[in-house]
Amino acid sequence: MNFEPQDPFEDLLAANRKFQKSFALGGFDGVARAGVAIVTCMDSRIDPIGMVGLVPGDAKILRNPGGRATDQALVALTLGVNLLGVNRIMIIEHTRCAMTMADEHTMQGRLTNASGVDASWMSIGTIADQPAAIRDDVARVHAHPLISDDIEVGGFLYDVDTGGLQRVE
Repeated sequence: MNFEPQDPFEDLLAANRKFQKSFALGGFDGVARAGVAIVTCMDSRIDPIGMVGLVPGDAKILRNPGGRATDQALVALTLGVNLLGVNRIMIIEHTRCAMTMADEHTMQGRLTNASGVDASWMSIGTIADQPAAIRDDVARVHAHPLISDDIEVGGFLYDVDTGGLQRVE
């Protein structure tokens, strides 16, 4: 018997073909229509635009483990505020985040065990104190020389069990 290998992406490509039939977002210019950028976690329980009542085209969405204002996120934010219409930035972490469940050393060990490759050299970015991390990231964004003082920056905690969003002062 001759078995052809199945494309591991075929289900997603089939869904894309359906999506294309009703696609109505063509022609957008890339400007954030609502002037919003959201930095949040890569967690699949989070719908970043839906949670704040936006639709595709309204916001720039930046996702990473923990929803941190990393160096790369800051690059995107500077582009967003200077070139793409962003005037409000939301830093959003969430409850029950894996990045808060272990310290750096433990998380490196888990990654090493799962991958079979030493990950002790890699900075994971675990979070010991979410409110403090959120406040630090808001301050980091405010302090960036390419993000002007008139840009509004807020820190928030999203509850993955209720969908609620709480401001962190």
